[in-house]
Amino acid sequence: MPAPLLAPAFELSLSEVVREMLVRHPDALIVSTCGFTSRELFNAADRPENFYLVGSMGMSAPVALGLALARPERTVIALDGDGSLLMNLSVLPLVAASGTRLLHVVVDNGMHESTGGQSTVQRSDFVALALAAGYRSAVRVETAAELRAAELTEGPALLHALTGPRTDGPGRRVTHTPQEIVERVRTAANRPVR
Repeated sequence: MPAPLLAPAFELSLSEVVREMLVRHPDALIVSTCGFTSRELFNAADRPENFYLVGSMGMSAPVALGLALARPERTVIALDGDGSLLMNLSVLPLVAASGTRLLHVVVDNGMHESTGGQSTVQRSDFVALALAAGYRSAVRVETAAELRAAELTEGPALLHALTGPRTDGPGRRVTHTPQEIVERVRTAANRPVR
């Protein structure tokens, strides 16, 4: 039986993962899954490059893949949750076959936190699943130091970040309408990369 993926104590948070992606990839187009993940991104840095999927669980990777195919010169990040990816595991071979430089970030707190904290079926080894599907690289991180040190240069790549549940409130809701979000991202995606 494989070793459990649970860390003895959770040192990493969704906030830290979001901040690291924004610092590491300041010009990236970021597609965030629904719920607290989109709220976290919105509150950390509301930018035109952020595509908040307010009510589309399981769709951050497919939407990010579309952007990566349309704009191969851009860094595109799918900011996913464990429950969200579990709803749509069939996206993994699709992303892998695309040959894009997509960075698929899976923030895994072991629960559907946005809907009340129900546990996911089990902690999944998203690194093994991504590599089996054909991702070029994948790594699991459990601490801020591991997150900062993670190297994912070949895409498509997957970063599996084990985190604990939130210790603070979920933050303000995204205030843009879906139409505004689409228009902002469309404009940002069509701007030349700096």
